[in-house]
Amino acid sequence: MFDTMFRKHLGAAGLTALLLAALTACGGGRGDDAPDPVHGLKDTVRHIPRKTTRATRPHLVKHCTTGTHRTCRKVQAGTETYRRELRPERWCVRLDDVNGNRKRNDVWYRVDRADYDRVVDAGDRTRVQFVPLLPDNGC
Repeated sequence: MFDTMFRKHLGAAGLTALLLAALTACGGGRGDDAPDPVHGLKDTVRHIPRKTTRATRPHLVKHCTTGTHRTCRKVQAGTETYRRELRPERWCVRLDDVNGNRKRNDVWYRVDRADYDRVVDAGDRTRVQFVPLLPDNGC
């Protein structure tokens, strides 16, 4: 019985290793989803502030049966207010001559706060380079 169970686990481990090798060979394990760095001439920048609203939700409390704390469940006890996010904060940069292509102009990129601060300080039509969070998203 022990030999049978051992063989099943060994077979499953072998199959898993084979599947991982196949995914890595096909590019599934390399993480190539990250955008490449881009460079171009600074056109304009845009900061889109975070937008929130007040909302309410049920307030859940833990209620246990009398004399024991082993049988507990969550029950609603009124409501609570919280800030619900309608739109996250975003920092965007628009470039001309993207990657040296003079015909590729007015392309928007979403960037992180550090890259945005660096590009804001650069003069107009200055060559800048960064790694976008989301390429050509129409920010």
